[in-house]
Amino acid sequence: MHLKKIPAALLPLLFALPAAAQQAPQLSQQLGECAQLNDTTQRLACFDRLAAASGVTPAAPPVAPATAPAVATITPGQQPRAFPIKPEPDPAASVDPLVEVASEYTMASHWELDDRHRRGIFVFRPHNPNYLIGARTYRPNEAPYEPFRAADFTGKLSHAELQFQVGFKKKAVEDASLLPVDVWFGYTQNSFWQAGNREASSPFRETNYQPEVMLVTPLNFSVLGANLKFLNLGFNHQSNGQSSTLSRSWNRIYAQVGLERGRFAMTAKVWKRINESLEDDNNPDIVDYLGRGELAGTYRVDGHEFSALLRHNFHTNKSATQLGWAFPLAGPLKGYVHWFSGYGQSLIDYNYFQRTIGAGVVVQY
Repeated sequence: MHLKKIPAALLPLLFALPAAAQQAPQLSQQLGECAQLNDTTQRLACFDRLAAASGVTPAAPPVAPATAPAVATITPGQQPRAFPIKPEPDPAASVDPLVEVASEYTMASHWELDDRHRRGIFVFRPHNPNYLIGARTYRPNEAPYEPFRAADFTGKLSHAELQFQVGFKKKAVEDASLLPVDVWFGYTQNSFWQAGNREASSPFRETNYQPEVMLVTPLNFSVLGANLKFLNLGFNHQSNGQSSTLSRSWNRIYAQVGLERGRFAMTAKVWKRINESLEDDNNPDIVDYLGRGELAGTYRVDGHEFSALLRHNFHTNKSATQLGWAFPLAGPLKGYVHWFSGYGQSLIDYNYFQRTIGAGVVVQY
């Protein structure tokens, strides 16, 4: 071969081939030694040295693209918070009623006055207290039953009886006519059972039925250091389902407001009786004894509830006082001590002064 026939660009390659051929066995041996190293860092460093000795520059490792750090938006007056930032709870989220059983009573929860406490329509909710007590009556009212007793009947009403009250309320309309007014239907039944009076065949001495319709709107005013929470305008029917001279009933329209201050809650109610014709009115003087309004208050502390209800007619000086103490037992079930003195514990006794004391259980939410 004549060198003058070989292109000049290939001449350096021809001279480098013998040297590369001589270095190949040595390079292969060095690669094997690097591969036998157990330590990963040392093994990579060995390969890097061989590459540098061979004139090869190692490629730089890829660099992950920089990401912008998360930045919390801080409004004026707000304190910065440490990361990670947790999502704020939704104040409008509904509250589980089973969880709220153990929480403190508030008028907002009882009447669903804000979005947090709303349950929707046609959901059963507590209304007046549901209780069962064994009561001792100071002086049973025998007079209304005398005309219905046989001449040879010697049985009398017992001083001891079971008294119980059950009831509920349901919201029928929420935000009626796009106004902040809810329409409620309520029902309360109060019974007086002579359960242990076998001589008189254990009768129900009296049962009162009380359905009502209520328009409730939230309020937010401060009155004498307390918060005015709601206004309730309602229609109330109360009767005992009896006939003849045992029949008692009346209809009322009323206005009620609720106030709260800390652990203390109070309602004030005034009413106007809807008059009936004289031939249909079984108790025309009922307002003389039950008055035209009442005050009710509760104080709650450490699971205990102390309650009071007061009625008074200033024209006739007839009144009633009811006191209660509920104390923890298990969940919503509480022990209950109850005392009443005055007129109108039941409709049959609306014009009869009565004193009773009792103890039992009450279900409170």
